[in-house]
Formats: sequence, structure tokens, C-alpha cells
Amino acid sequence: MQTWSRTAKPEPPSGEKAELSTLPYAHVLVAGTGPAGLVAALALSRAGFKVTLAGPEAATSDGRTTALMNPALAMLDRIGVLEAVKRQAAPLKVMRIIDATQRLIRSPTVTFRASEIGEEQFGMNMPNAVLNKVLAEAVSAEPGIEWRKALVEAWDLGGEQAAATLADGSTVSASLAVAADGRLSPARRAAGIEISSHSYPQAALVLNFSHRSEHGFISTEFHTGTGPFTQVPLPGNRSSLVWVVKPETAEQLKALDAAALSLRIEEGMQSMLGRVSVEGGRQIYPLSTSTPRRFAARRVALVGEAAHVFPPIGAQGLNLGIRDVSDLVAIAGLHREDPGTPAALAAYDARRRPDILARTNAVNLLNRSLLSDMLPAQMVRSAGLALLGGFGPLRALFMREGLRPGSGFSALAGALREQIRR
Repeated sequence: MQTWSRTAKPEPPSGEKAELSTLPYAHVLVAGTGPAGLVAALALSRAGFKVTLAGPEAATSDGRTTALMNPALAMLDRIGVLEAVKRQAAPLKVMRIIDATQRLIRSPTVTFRASEIGEEQFGMNMPNAVLNKVLAEAVSAEPGIEWRKALVEAWDLGGEQAAATLADGSTVSASLAVAADGRLSPARRAAGIEISSHSYPQAALVLNFSHRSEHGFISTEFHTGTGPFTQVPLPGNRSSLVWVVKPETAEQLKALDAAALSLRIEEGMQSMLGRVSVEGGRQIYPLSTSTPRRFAARRVALVGEAAHVFPPIGAQGLNLGIRDVSDLVAIAGLHREDPGTPAALAAYDARRRPDILARTNAVNLLNRSLLSDMLPAQMVRSAGLALLGGFGPLRALFMREGLRPGSGFSALAGALREQIRR
């Protein structure tokens, strides 16, 4: 796996080491100060690139939480922020899917345990406000990053550099522009990258709550007829909740008083965690999906929600965004004099396309199966979950693939080779 530190530069392939050793590192512009943008700026700076970060102060009032899987945590460790984040995060040791659809054909409960694949945990769940604050402090302290706290107002991508004009009137030119500027991404639009998008008749009510019983570091995703109702552990007897319902239902739930909403959540949890007490800071987010036709063009590389948007199922969003950053840094390191060349961008597009399309299609398919009243869809979904729950090797492959794309099939191939050898 690619590694770097403040002083170490990424090593080129062995045959190119002498030739590349004297080449300079290019200037990179990162647009966007959400977690994907902050991680990208830090990772590229630690890899040796001069980085300009464009965007306002990072949001520290976001009440949502993010479940980051082990590979994403490894990235946070490499850029030096993991220890600060871990203090306010909870490990995820068990993940469980429960069918609460009340339909004719219901799926069995499926339980995924990290210990089944030799892991202590799948990852950790942390408040977005904490993650953003720690990342922003690290960016501010990083000597290789110039943070201009203004949005990009205009792009000029027609020349040998990506040029941006910021809201404060200043300009920036760089060899590569990293579009971490969200699902509406002005940088993506300026690069002429078209998207395929779809809005769902769903919205997510997001909040945190305390509960009487211990969660045991178990995350439970209840599948309902309107979408997932997902509880994810936080430190202590607290959890976060993402409750996907119809938009009008989300507004009605948000308007309930604390006691009434707490009771509704306890019922949704089937009283697994005992009495529930909701905390303040309820938020509603409409659900949609969006996939670009390309993931890089005209000196712009897409990361995070500029590159993929889908419903909050299976803790994929920011984990996928951090894999975007990891692959981008690896490819930029091989083109460090000019990481915005067509060859470099084509390599990035080819590297990210299978992972992004596979995750996007899987999440959208599962979400559509929850919304569908058609019997065949229910049967396929139930059979698939039953197979996962009852067949250990397939469950292990699924868990490994969920953590590190390709690792599940590698482990399966290794096991088959061992069987053949025996």
C-alpha cells in the first residue's frame, strides 16, 4: 500500500527511480473544504506536492457522524490525524442487517463479525464535527499547504494549467485541480464532465441519541419499506441514527417533541437498546444518486461527492472518497512533474471507475429493492441475504470486499490455491 510522511516522497517504480529523482513536484489546487478535500490536501502535501486549498473554514457544526472503515482509518493515520480522532470515536466490531419490511417475503437476519476475517474491528464511527476540526487543524499546521479561505468563482481550464479565480479576487494556477467541491461541483461542470443523476422519493433524518443499554459496538441496519433505519455506535451509551423515510414523513418526525420522537426510535430499534433519549440537532437530507461520465478531464480529477453520490447504505460514502484520494496520490506520484496530463488523468479514471461503479450500482440496487413491492425483487433480495447469512466463505468474501476492494477475491484465490496444494 502507498505510504508517505511529511519528509518521505513517494517512490517511483524501481526502473524509473534514478530518472525521476531530480524532477520537481507540481503545484496542485484542491477545491473544497469538506473532509474529502481536507484529506486530499494533506495527503498530497505529505506526498511532496505544493498545495493550495480553496474554500471556507471547515464546518464544525455538522451533527452527522461518519463510519470510516479500516483502510480509511489507515489513511488518517498516514496523514497524522487518527489519534486525535480516535479519542471521540467508537469501534464497529459487528454489523447486522435486520429485515423490518413487514412484507410477504422477508430476509433472515445477517450478522457480520470483524473477528470472522481476523480483524479487531471493521472501522470506527465518529462525529463529523470532530473529524472536520481535526483535519482543519492539521491543514492549518501543514507548511506545504496554502489555505485560501474563499470559494472558487470561475475556472479557466483551456491551457497548460488549471486556473481559478476566487471570491476574494485572487487567482490560482496549478498543474492539477482536485474537485472536492461537492455533489454540484462547479469544477466538474467547468471541465465539461456530464453526470447521470436521479432523485429518490426519500429523505434521511439524521440525529444522535442516548440509550439505556450498551450497544456492544454493534451497528444495526433495519431494512424498512421506505429505506434503511441505521443505528451506529458512538462512545458511551450513545448512537447515531440515519432514518430513511418519505420526505413528508421526515419533516413530521423532525417536528415531534423529544419524548415522542424518542419513543418512535425505540420502537424502530425494537427496544434492543432499551429506553432512548434523542439529542438536539436533527437534520434532514434528500436522497439522490449521481455518477459522472468520467472521473477526470481537462486537468480536473474528481474526488468525494463530486465523483459519486448515492443513498446512505453500507457506510460507503466518505470511505469511497478517501479511496479516491489514495489512488489519486499514487498516480500523481508517478507523474509528479505534471499530474494533470491526459495520461495521468486517464490512469486515474481507469483506476477509480470499477470501484465507484460497483459500489454505486450495489447501493442503488439494494435501495431500489427496499422500495419495490414487486415479489421477484423481494425474492432476489431475500435469497441473497439468506445466502450471505448461511454461507461463511461468501460472507467473509463480502466483508473483505467491503473493507478493501479486491481483497476478498484475493483471499478466496489464496484459499483455493492452498486447497489445490494440499
